[in-house]
Amino acid sequence: MKSIIIMCILSFVSQTLFAQDWPNLERYQSDNMKVKKSIVDDRVVFMGNSITEGWIQTRPSFFEENPYINRGIGGQTTPQMLIRFRQDVIDLYPEVVVILAGTNDIAGNTGPSTLEMILDNLKGMAEIAEANGIKVVLCSVMPAFDYPWKPGMEPNIKIPALNEMIKQYCIERDYTYLDYFSAMDDGKAGTREELTYDGVHLTEDGYKFIEPMVQEAIERAKENDK
Repeated sequence: MKSIIIMCILSFVSQTLFAQDWPNLERYQSDNMKVKKSIVDDRVVFMGNSITEGWIQTRPSFFEENPYINRGIGGQTTPQMLIRFRQDVIDLYPEVVVILAGTNDIAGNTGPSTLEMILDNLKGMAEIAEANGIKVVLCSVMPAFDYPWKPGMEPNIKIPALNEMIKQYCIERDYTYLDYFSAMDDGKAGTREELTYDGVHLTEDGYKFIEPMVQEAIERAKENDK
C-alpha cells in the first residue's frame, strides 16, 4: 500500500511539472544563452522532435562541423514547438530554419489533431520566421507505415496527405520544400528498412542518407530572394 501511495505521488509530481512547462521551454534555455553570445552569419537552426534530437546524438559531427544548431525534443508535437519557436529559433538569429514536424501530432502524442491543425501550426512557425527575416525550409514528414508505440493511427495514409498540404503551402508562400518522403519511401508508405531501426526513427545510415538532402535544401533557401 505504501509503495502504491509513493508511486501516485511521483506520478502527480511528474504530471504537474509537465503541465507547468508543457512545451519544455527550460530544455534549451542555458544553451540558447551561450549561442546568443556568438555571432555566426550563416547559422541554421533545426527545429523538430525525436528524429531531429536523435540526429545530433547519432551524428554529432554533422552539427559540429557546420554552423548548425539542433533544437529537437523527443515526443513533441507542433503546438509545443510553436510555443518554444521564438526562444529556440528566432532569438538565435539564424539565416535559415529547418522545420521537421508533424508525425507525433498524427500519433496523438498531445491529443487528437486534424491535418489542418498540424498545417496551421507549421504555418505559424514558418510565417513567424519569415517575419523575422529567416529563410524557411519545411520538410515533408518522413514515411511511417505504423507507430510501434501507438498502432492503428494510419500514418501510412495521413502522412502522404499532410505532405501534399505542406508542399502546396510552400508553393504558395515560396518556401523551400524538402521532400524526404519520396526518397525514403519503401513503396508502402513506410521508411526503407536500411534507414530505420523501428519504422520511424533513423539509424546512422539513415541520417547519412538525408544529410546531403537537407544541405542542398538549405542552399536553395539561401538563394531564394523572396
